Amino acid sequence: MHPIPALYAQHLARDRRRSVHTVRAYQATAERLMTFLQGHWGGAVERSALAGVTAADLRAFLARRRGEGICNASAARELSAVRGYLAWAVGEGATPRLKGPRVKKGVPRPIAPDEVVALAEDVADNAAEPWIAARDWAVLMLLYGAGLRIGEALALTPAVLPIGETLVVTGKRAKTRIVPVLPQVAEAMDRYLALQPWPLVANEPLFRGAKGGPLSPGLIRRSVQAARARLGLSDRTTPHALRHSFATHLLGRGADLRALQELLGHASLSSTQVYTAVDAAHLLDVYRNAHPRA
Repeated sequence: MHPIPALYAQHLARDRRRSVHTVRAYQATAERLMTFLQGHWGGAVERSALAGVTAADLRAFLARRRGEGICNASAARELSAVRGYLAWAVGEGATPRLKGPRVKKGVPRPIAPDEVVALAEDVADNAAEPWIAARDWAVLMLLYGAGLRIGEALALTPAVLPIGETLVVTGKRAKTRIVPVLPQVAEAMDRYLALQPWPLVANEPLFRGAKGGPLSPGLIRRSVQAARARLGLSDRTTPHALRHSFATHLLGRGADLRALQELLGHASLSSTQVYTAVDAAHLLDVYRNAHPRA
C-alpha cells in the first residue's frame, strides 16, 4: 500500500467529509494509479513526481483499465477520481487536461448495469454529506433495483419500515402494489436510515432534503444530470431511465409480461409491451456491433 493515497483518503474523510464508500473507492483509484506509474516510469513515485503526470500517462492508465474490462462510464469515473487525487497532490492547475471517454448517444436504450452503478456511485461521491450520499444512493437503487417511479420512491413513509423482502408502493391513481426488495436495495435503505439526522414521523416522507424538508425530485434529476455529464453518458440517462432499465433487463432475463406489468404498476398491458420493442432494438444493436456481416 502506498502512503500517498492513504494520506489522500485521510484528507477526503477529515477535510472533505466524504462517505466511507467514496473514500474507499477514491483511495483504490489512487493506489491503482500509483502502481501503474511505478511500472510505467520504472521506479518509485514520490508526491512531487506526480506534477510530471502527462495526458499521455493518463491515456495509458485508462487504456490499462479498459483492458481490465471496465466500461466507458466507469473509465470516466476513474478519470474524475484521478483528477481529484492529482489536484490534491500537486495543485489544481498542475493536472493535465484530458477529455474523458464518451458513451455513444442514440435512440433510447436501457442503461447497462455497470453504467447504472457508476452513475449512482458518482452521484453519491459528489454529495455534500455522507448521509446525503447514502440518501441519493438509496433513491437510485429503488429506481433501478425495484423499478419505482421517482415520485413513488420519494413518497415512501415510515409505514414501510422495517425494510423486509417486499415493499408496498403507492403508484398512480393511488393504486398500491407489492414489489420485491433485493438485498442490495434493503442495505442501501438501511444505511440511509442509520445515517440521516432527522426524526422519523408517521405519514411524512422518509427521504429528506438537506434542511429536513421533503426531498425534491428535481434535486435528484439535477444530481443525475451532473453525473451523466461527468461520465459522458447520454442525455437520455435520467432517473426514469433507471426504471426503464429495470424493466428491460428483467424482460431480457425471461420475465413474464404480466408479472412485469404488476411490478411496474401499469394499468394496461399495452404500457408494458413497449419494453418488448426496446429489448428487440437492444438485441439488434448487439447483432450490428458483433456480427461480421452486419
